[in-house]
Amino acid sequence: MRRGTSGISCLIAVDKPVGLTSHDVVDRVRRSLSERRVGHAGTLDPAASGVLIVGVGQATRLLGLLTLEDKRYEARIAFGTQTTTDDAEGEVVRSAPVPERLGEEAVAAAVVASLVGPCDQVPPAFSAISVDGRRAYERARSGDEVELPVRQVTIHEARLVGIASTDPLCWDCDLLVSKGTYVRSIARDLGQSLGTVAHLAGLVRTASGPVSRGDCIGLSRLEQEGPAALGAATLDPTQVLGLATHRLDAVELGHARAGRRFRVDWVTDTAARRRRPQEGELISLVSGGRLMGVWKVQGGVAASVRTFPDGVMGVRE
Repeated sequence: MRRGTSGISCLIAVDKPVGLTSHDVVDRVRRSLSERRVGHAGTLDPAASGVLIVGVGQATRLLGLLTLEDKRYEARIAFGTQTTTDDAEGEVVRSAPVPERLGEEAVAAAVVASLVGPCDQVPPAFSAISVDGRRAYERARSGDEVELPVRQVTIHEARLVGIASTDPLCWDCDLLVSKGTYVRSIARDLGQSLGTVAHLAGLVRTASGPVSRGDCIGLSRLEQEGPAALGAATLDPTQVLGLATHRLDAVELGHARAGRRFRVDWVTDTAARRRRPQEGELISLVSGGRLMGVWKVQGGVAASVRTFPDGVMGVRE
């Protein structure tokens, strides 16, 4: 075993606390598991908490394959002030009166429900988007004018949970949004559309793709118990990937471990239906409760995209 490796290869979901960067979480997982190969998918801002998917060991090579198209958030939107960062971390740059009608729950519920659908969104200037080789937030902090291109995102579901307070007026919302959506921008744009200003006062990611907060493990428990804390906290990598699977027989397992191509005549899709693989389809190869690889099928033959000779743990067969 190489220095700095634990032999653990898995995906886990960490319930990130407020105040930590995603990289802070990675560092703490490294120390807890004595494993240098740790990475994360889907960055969460320090002011946000909730689901952060983390890859350990060989599973870090899966992170670039995770689509995690939809994410669900609990968001608190505060009206009356706009900030430099569009959230509570920034400096107030503008204040505006808030129309009284926005304090009526029926009005608020109707407004939030109307957010559903595709929309054009300008990301916050203080974001991790790269502009000419530099992060947008780096340019913004140094005083540069940051103009980010409009992107189209989709709000799949939007529901008012309740009016949290009236001084300042705050709405608690449940939002299911497409990958790449900035909830800070939703708050900013909502305030402007209602004739006032607003910012994001709090954010909790409750789901990332198929992974929910109930699947998460707390950092404190991981730090106290180390590898012994994993157990049921390990995510099934095939479910997170969302690919059809092929269970390897003994001969195929030998081919897979060696990276040799072999014929695949059937797969099991995410609805547990057995079928023939589609041309160009990515599939998960599984054996003995482990993910042995993500391979691509062309002409009925599977070829390696990612191969894990020792397997990524957590497959529920």
